[in-house]
Amino acid sequence: MFKARITTPALLLALLVVTAPAQDTAPAASSQPGEQRKTSEPYKGDLSIFDTAGREERLQINRVMDLLGVAPGKTVADIGAGSGWFTVRAARRVGTAGVVFAVDINPEAIKHISERARKEQLQNVKTILSKADDPLLPANSVDAVLLLKTYHEVAQPEALLQKLRTALRPGSKVGVIDRNGNGEDHGVSREVVIREAKDAGYKLAQQFDFVKGDNMDYFLIFEARE
Repeated sequence: MFKARITTPALLLALLVVTAPAQDTAPAASSQPGEQRKTSEPYKGDLSIFDTAGREERLQINRVMDLLGVAPGKTVADIGAGSGWFTVRAARRVGTAGVVFAVDINPEAIKHISERARKEQLQNVKTILSKADDPLLPANSVDAVLLLKTYHEVAQPEALLQKLRTALRPGSKVGVIDRNGNGEDHGVSREVVIREAKDAGYKLAQQFDFVKGDNMDYFLIFEARE
């Protein structure tokens, strides 16, 4: 005669743990390394929209140029020059002894700026039809750089900034004016810009919030790390 087999709750729990099928506890896959962040489609419309009345005062562009060291005899690069709005202002400030490189990936923008410089008799403006990841500036040629409402359109920012470094003279300053956003809404977070610049070999020298004064736009100044 067989005796009744008594199974205690503790023993039953132990048996369930041992016999339960193993579960996959690995974490969900994250975004792949090197995945590109979102960017806005480069503007290819009517370039005259950048020359709206009062823009000079809203952006305080003279103060911007002061902080970047844009002065007579200096060489400046306007990356993402568009209509040439900043190009012509920088060209007037650096004078005939200075040079302004108007850099853009849009052939229509380059054509527009060339014609504008001719009409305004600015012989110190040189246009460059660049690549998306390379401004194609001459080596050791630039004292100051400004990306004015352009950075959110740059699909390969770290590559662009790395190639820009070869064009910078000692002590050069690189300015970025943009607005906070998610990358595809014509803005990009300042924290993203700072991180990408750091990864490309730059250090944040100064940051300001005076441009437009809307708590959305920011002005960052970087210098190349040695």
